[in-house]
Amino acid sequence: MLARTCLALALVLALPVHAADDAKKTPSAKDLLAKSTPDEWRTPDPANLVYMDLPQGRVIIELAQDWTPAHAANIRTLIREHYFDGTQVIRVQDNFVTQWGDADGDDKAKAKSLGTAKESLPAEFTRKGGKYPFTRLPDGDVYAPEVGFSDGFPVARDAKAGEAWITHCYGTVGVARDVGAETGNGSSLYAIIGQAPRNLDRNLAVAGKVLKGMEILSAYPRGGEPMGFYEKPEQRVTIKSVRLAADVPEAKRTPIQVLRTESKTFAAVIEAKRNRKDDFYTRPAGKIDLCNINVPVRDPSKKP
Repeated sequence: MLARTCLALALVLALPVHAADDAKKTPSAKDLLAKSTPDEWRTPDPANLVYMDLPQGRVIIELAQDWTPAHAANIRTLIREHYFDGTQVIRVQDNFVTQWGDADGDDKAKAKSLGTAKESLPAEFTRKGGKYPFTRLPDGDVYAPEVGFSDGFPVARDAKAGEAWITHCYGTVGVARDVGAETGNGSSLYAIIGQAPRNLDRNLAVAGKVLKGMEILSAYPRGGEPMGFYEKPEQRVTIKSVRLAADVPEAKRTPIQVLRTESKTFAAVIEAKRNRKDDFYTRPAGKIDLCNINVPVRDPSKKP
């Protein structure tokens, strides 16, 4: 009996220690994405994909066509009439936003022509009624009864009020405006580069979301003037060009796909992050915030 006990103990001790430990670890997002299937990824509509070329590289933005259609249409007009070419990054406020547009926009005599684009638009701060895909997060939210994702966009909604809206998470692209709700037309845009300022939700129109290039927009020097505006013209970064992917020859487009937020892999990525446990994370949070979830993107031309 003693001999068999000793043998069993020896066999247990002979097992690789890391095998048992690894079984308890949460799979990484990289591992989960490597097992995803092709149908779990979507290719954004080229008509809704914006290429903003800066001296430091390309920023790719997906327009929120289904959420702010009037603004998306006006932005397309501005892009196709080359309004943004030669405009500048005019403001970078720490832990808040990077904003770009016409530096002379407030001076009507010097302001760049809007061409055939509209000067003002109706406020599209929320989406009223209608059907749209919605992957709900069960963790709750401070700002809304429900939050989740819709076609890759972080969304909040109030079913009783019959409205939903894209939230101001990191990478959200919003439409700058004056005091009047109708004064935002898409000629000046901003991207959230800091902690999510959710107090902006339902107070500004959201034009879209940065899919690629946040490392560029978030790394610019902060402006020294109030609200992060640059003190001197030479501090501003000039935009080389802004184009729609639809207007770029297919061979010259930047390949990009977005993980479907209704997919099983996306659900697994969220769960792994919610209950992450590994050598560093010994105590899982058990919850996750909407704006703490990055929707994965990939270059489909590269192997996982």
